[in-house]
Amino acid sequence: ATTASQQQCDPRLSTRQGFQSTMASFSAALVALLLASCAVAAAATTFDVGDGHGWQTGVDYTAWTSDKTFAVGDKLVFNYTSKAHTVTEVNKSGYDACSGGNSLSNDDSGATTITLTTPGVHYFICDVPGHCASGMKLAVTVTVAGGSTTGGTIPAGAAGGSLLPAMSGLVTAAAGALIVLAPF
Repeated sequence: ATTASQQQCDPRLSTRQGFQSTMASFSAALVALLLASCAVAAAATTFDVGDGHGWQTGVDYTAWTSDKTFAVGDKLVFNYTSKAHTVTEVNKSGYDACSGGNSLSNDDSGATTITLTTPGVHYFICDVPGHCASGMKLAVTVTVAGGSTTGGTIPAGAAGGSLLPAMSGLVTAAAGALIVLAPF
């Protein structure tokens, strides 16, 4: 401990203590940011569409969604026979008409993962003739952290981007800053 008279004699002591106090506060803030970032990433849920049935005809996807809550950052995993079905994201009119003509995305690989990056209703159909009309369609209402389906979007890098890669950059930067500050 230093006394006021020592600080008057050597102003470097006051400056050094102030710097150390500022660095300690900054380090604590970075730790809090890192923990919050990890919590957001960990809070995301992965849903296997149709559970054990997967993505196929004869499944009631309206019933499947009825007891689920979807949030920005969650993932939908569609498992199906490759080339026998599609996962086609469409707008509401495409969903209602079972038409993938103006699709937002389309995949027939057999294993499609969609990261929900914006709040609102997202619509998916199988664009193989007759499949959507047989019930192979899914509408999910996506909320933001506070439970709202309206408002802003979560920034995503490029089209098809997701929340997790954006968060991993933040986590990496915070961790790097903590390593640099560790000697203080």
